[in-house]
Amino acid sequence: EDRQGVSTSRRPTRLTPPRETYTMISARTAAIRAAASPRPQLLRTLASTPQDLPRITERRPGETGRGGKASDAGVKVAVFGATGFLGRYVCSNLGANGTMVYIGNRGDEFSHRHLRTMFELGRSKFSFYSSRDTQSMADVIADADVVINLIGKYYDTKALEDTNKFPYLNYKVSTSIHEANVEVPAKIAELCTDMQVDNLIHVSSAAANPESSSEWARFKYEGEQEVLKAYPWATIVRPTQLFGHEDRLLNWFANFADRFPFVPLVDGGHALTQPVWVDDVARAINRIVDQPEMFEGRRLDCFGPQDYSYAELAKFTNDITGQDPNLVDLPSDVMKYPARILQFEGNPMLTPDLVNLMSEDYLPELSEEGYANQLQKDKIFTMKDLGVTATPIEKIAFKYLHRFRKGGHFILQSGYH
Repeated sequence: EDRQGVSTSRRPTRLTPPRETYTMISARTAAIRAAASPRPQLLRTLASTPQDLPRITERRPGETGRGGKASDAGVKVAVFGATGFLGRYVCSNLGANGTMVYIGNRGDEFSHRHLRTMFELGRSKFSFYSSRDTQSMADVIADADVVINLIGKYYDTKALEDTNKFPYLNYKVSTSIHEANVEVPAKIAELCTDMQVDNLIHVSSAAANPESSSEWARFKYEGEQEVLKAYPWATIVRPTQLFGHEDRLLNWFANFADRFPFVPLVDGGHALTQPVWVDDVARAINRIVDQPEMFEGRRLDCFGPQDYSYAELAKFTNDITGQDPNLVDLPSDVMKYPARILQFEGNPMLTPDLVNLMSEDYLPELSEEGYANQLQKDKIFTMKDLGVTATPIEKIAFKYLHRFRKGGHFILQSGYH
């Protein structure tokens, strides 16, 4: 793949599966900013970028609590999309550092109860809101110093409704991907401006591209532009595909092999992706929260240490799970036929738009050398600039994929039976 600053030579085309002996291992602003452009940035070199963020790890003079989770970080953060994959890790990191967090929730108590244990008593507030009720969203933000938007959706949420004509039922779209990825982020940004919120962190995607064949990727880019239009000093976070216990990447391959005798590879699975561990992204976001002024109007790109093709990831997953499905090369046009059926699942495993996304490279904008050689004035930050080292996928994948093994993870060890 020929990208800016990228060598055309590729690394070995094989992931090394883990060995069987692998161990199981802000004050608030007084008035709204007068200018509609970012304020002067705190331009720092990589060497002077603080490497020990976040700072709330030990009890400091005048601080309440014993340090860490029991501390008072002196910052209030409102989080939209906290119940999602990345959201729970962001909340966990915020809670572990004594941050007061306001969590917006569109469901019932059961959809966010797992987040309560991440905070000391009195350090979190859960508020119901509707994305079509501006006042309820303002109630979530309240007096927050920082707002984090993690809302995103890759498919239209649909529900059945009665009709007067046969077959008397119809699928209606309750929340479209345009609303989730463009309209809602724009509304949050507008509220942040109107309510004089100090900082806004908007999580987008490395796939955001106005020229993408994927509607989701185009909407992610449009969402970024709408946020920056309403709140120009927002911090944009662009992660590549996330991997982790609840991911839709490696789990996708394993679940597909569990349900069907084959795993389809769109256009041979030759497209590249550079997955990043979800907790690394959450830690990076937490470090932005600790010193948000440094990142106003800037972008943070999050990506893993290595790129892989989807075919390589499929084989890697099978090496861990012991599954042996047929890996079938399907052209994207053919793959869309079953996708048109599977898209009607409650939480669809495959949609026609996902097929489009899987047929394109899902990579950071620059190479490692390209990011290192940037001009400081227009620098795009990476996790390395924040002191976060990208975790290799091989170190994490085994911890949550072994459950797909027949007989579990003890089957290959003696002394358990």
